[in-house]
Formats: sequence, C-alpha cells, structure tokens
Amino acid sequence: MGSTLAEKVEALLAPEAERHGYELVAVETAGGHHQPVIRVFLDREEGIDIDAICAANEWIADAVDSSCGLDGKYTLEVSSPGLDRPLRKLSDYERFAGMRAKLKTKPADGRSSFTGTIEGVEAGDILLGLEDGTSVHIPFGSVVKARLKGDVDFG
Repeated sequence: MGSTLAEKVEALLAPEAERHGYELVAVETAGGHHQPVIRVFLDREEGIDIDAICAANEWIADAVDSSCGLDGKYTLEVSSPGLDRPLRKLSDYERFAGMRAKLKTKPADGRSSFTGTIEGVEAGDILLGLEDGTSVHIPFGSVVKARLKGDVDFG
C-alpha cells in the first residue's frame, strides 16, 4: 500500500525543516488529486513570524516541486500551528503538560472524545485531567486526532 501525499510530504520535509532550524509540526492535505492543497505547519523555539513563513515557503516549494511529482498543480499553505496546535508525537504531550487539549480516540468504553489538562506521559499513555476532577490514561496508539485547546482572555 502506498503512502498518502501528506505522509510523503512529511517524510520529505522533516529533515529539511530540521536543517533550516524549524520543527515540522504537521502536514495536512485537502482538495482533489488534480490540484491538492498542502498545508505545512512549522514552529521554532523563538516562534514563527511572517518573515520566517516567507523564508520557509521557498525551500518547502522547492522540495515539493522537485520530489513529489505534482507537476506544479498544487496550492501550498505554510503557517504556524496556532493556538490549537496539533499534537502528533508522544513528546508533544510531555512538552505541553499543564495545557488544555481535546483528544479524539478510537472508541473505548463508549467514549471517544476527551477534553482536559495534559498531566504528562506514563508508560506510553497520555495522562489527561478531566474537567470533573478525574484523570484518565489514554493509550497513545488510540489517539486519532488531538489539538491544544487554546484559551483566549479578552479582558
């Protein structure tokens, strides 16, 4: 079975991002096969600004053009992961311990959606403190989708 376009682009860009001083947070694709949209989310220790996005756009486009066989028929979107940053690696849960997150999992015990505060990682499980005061252990392998749940204070 072949890799998806997102997986191919992610494998291509991960070493390039590291070489340029970025963390490749995620690659998502949308649209049809004839003109896909490729969304690349980058971060770096000092954060991402518009100048960093513009600079990254150049090397990302070059890499995709030379290696993905898309004949130039795609739309590239490069951005920061934003407040609702995707959580893709187990290390993300360690890094963002203390922050709120929303996780969708494979159904287990009649439940597949969890929102709470990341408490850390233990033996391959994500520890999540729920709003009712309880904590749950969620196996990392059961997570389908997870994002930070940014809180914005307009006060």
